[in-house]
Amino acid sequence: MSSSTASSSQQVSRASASGRLPWAGLLALAMTGFICILTETIPAGLLLQISKGLGVTEAMAGQLVTLYALGSLLAAIPLTTATRGWRRRPLLLICILGFLVFNTVTTFSSSYTLTLVVRFFAGVSAGVLWGMIAGYARRMVPEQLKGRAMAVAMVGTPLALALGVPVGTLLGDLAGWRNVFGILSLLALLLTVWVLWKLPDYPGEAADRRLPLHKVFAIPGVRPILFVVLAWVLAHNILYTYIAPYLTQAGLAGRVDLVLLIFGVTALLGIWLTGVWIDRHLRLLVLISLTAFALAAILLGLGSSQPFVIYLVVAVWGLTFGGAATLLQTAIAVAGGASADVAQSMLVTAWNLAIGGGGVAGGILLETTGVMSFPWALSVLLAFAFLAAWRSKSHGFPSGK
Repeated sequence: MSSSTASSSQQVSRASASGRLPWAGLLALAMTGFICILTETIPAGLLLQISKGLGVTEAMAGQLVTLYALGSLLAAIPLTTATRGWRRRPLLLICILGFLVFNTVTTFSSSYTLTLVVRFFAGVSAGVLWGMIAGYARRMVPEQLKGRAMAVAMVGTPLALALGVPVGTLLGDLAGWRNVFGILSLLALLLTVWVLWKLPDYPGEAADRRLPLHKVFAIPGVRPILFVVLAWVLAHNILYTYIAPYLTQAGLAGRVDLVLLIFGVTALLGIWLTGVWIDRHLRLLVLISLTAFALAAILLGLGSSQPFVIYLVVAVWGLTFGGAATLLQTAIAVAGGASADVAQSMLVTAWNLAIGGGGVAGGILLETTGVMSFPWALSVLLAFAFLAAWRSKSHGFPSGK
């Protein structure tokens, strides 16, 4: 073990013994998630500029998001399985350096094809990262702090959505879209130094403890959690992807920015509340979140002509979905046990399938039954998710301590 690794491990041990979170290491993981999410979503805010810069249509520029998601979807399970014996910090650094390289190429590329290729491989890096962040955070703290550590490590996601994308879009307007990707490369470089300085290293999974993929899938609790992921995230993405058309029919076409800001701010509050209570009340938080989101969806269907109702519903939506990633990743980490990283990669795959499915299902609903069918479709999906979570009390979503 290197002296820096030993020093980091000692720092974490002291923090664990005193009951304090190792903030520097956990925030490094949060920054990793922040860079992942911002790299994935920032093209949506810079679509017009990217299309002009690469000489393609806006629809073709939008495929930068698609290729990133495809890379994550295809890489998460096979690469996480293939690398589960690797030491954790070197693997993390390889993925972060991937963001450094791929975002740098995007910054200078004038070729649409090359840009698509590096976006795909940036997504591959993200697929591996999302499979290990949760397990990494949980290994840094004692049992009674694992949920709280997860909440800190996952805070980069809502921060990227609530603040990173708007700020990145503004910077793109002021300094050009290429400079935004250049800034992301610089952040990855700084994060590399941060990880080497403050994040402890851990061994990979021992060869004699590595379960085959199908046996990980068969672990009690894993399948119900994956079902809840699919239903919950699908419901969220139907509404999130097509929020603009919904607001247009409600007479709030010019308030999309305000609505998304309300969602982002309340999502941050949601992840904070999750961090406070997750170690004692994981199952209860999941059930409350699903119930509140379902009731908000019904209210959205009944009061879609009232701006105040819509703002209230969006606030509840953000509050209940903000902690979803932390709740679900904690649940599957507990269920997966020694195979937690592989179970996490299954969650990443299910999550990305639900994101893509939300776009497809929402588009079909939009073209056939209209946006007023969204609240009722969401309610049905959330009801199924609630039943799955309720029935998996013994394994998937056990009651708190």
